[in-house]
Amino acid sequence: MKALVTGATGFIGSHLVEKLLGQGYEVACITRNASDAGWIKNLDINLIEGDCSDKALLNRCVSGYDYIFHLSGLTKTSSKEEFYAVNETGAGNIIEAVAKKNPNIRRFVYLSSLSAFGPRVDDPVPSEDHEPHPVSDYGSSKLGGEHAVLRFSNDIPVSILRASAVYGPRDKEFLLLFKMIKRGLLPYWGNGSTSMVYIDDLINAIILAVKDENAVGKIYFISDGVIYSNSEITAEMASAIHATPLKIRISKKILPTIGFFGNKISKITGISSMINSDKIKELMYDDWVCDIAKAKRDLCFEPKISLKEGIKWTADWYRIHKWL
Repeated sequence: MKALVTGATGFIGSHLVEKLLGQGYEVACITRNASDAGWIKNLDINLIEGDCSDKALLNRCVSGYDYIFHLSGLTKTSSKEEFYAVNETGAGNIIEAVAKKNPNIRRFVYLSSLSAFGPRVDDPVPSEDHEPHPVSDYGSSKLGGEHAVLRFSNDIPVSILRASAVYGPRDKEFLLLFKMIKRGLLPYWGNGSTSMVYIDDLINAIILAVKDENAVGKIYFISDGVIYSNSEITAEMASAIHATPLKIRISKKILPTIGFFGNKISKITGISSMINSDKIKELMYDDWVCDIAKAKRDLCFEPKISLKEGIKWTADWYRIHKWL
């Protein structure tokens, strides 16, 4: 079996590539810089230099694969246009190329995000039947990517997974919060709840999606099936690194100002940060949760890693690799 993966050098993509190789797949990866392939540079894979903005490249390289996993995406930038160029237009480019050059593909998987749906705004825990209402440009661009993929669902067997907050070894987003807690400080702006998923469980869900015909043409929320208060999550993180942080209450009213300065710093340094105006739009909402009953029913998806285990393993990995 042959698989093509975009976004393979990233946190989630690198784990997926390793899993596919372990299951006997022949794997190729599209990467912007083949000489700096990060976690996958020493693996037995075919590296294709380029990205999903290059339609000619995509037309040349998408044929002959049984499965294509489109994980490439932009999670942070101070430019609204960049979100849509990468997350929406990029998804449209690759699925269009697949429709032209690889119409007999067995499955095309698009990794989306809970942000594409939006936060919980009423009592029910959101399911896939509810109408999306993204509140950030990132979320809107990922929803645009979903729509781009689904436009070809009559011709190509597609599956879409909306991942909740993903954590685990190699992740750099939760690392920022771990570092704050280690330093004894914990920013706090009110109660909230979050759905989480450990990287191994997410990768398992992705693999299940390509193996089950029930997943064709469908969208699935993916989490570990538990809704956590944000206090529970940070308490587990503090416990894992033996820290007792001081909670610093921050008014939601000043969060947009923090995002504004985050944008300015990113432009000066040229390094995108998760502290930006777009991310603040999401932080203004308390509940980022989802129901995974559909994934359990259709895919027989059963999360195996508890929050306590996953947080501990993540913290241990950070320490071993001197990230924390």
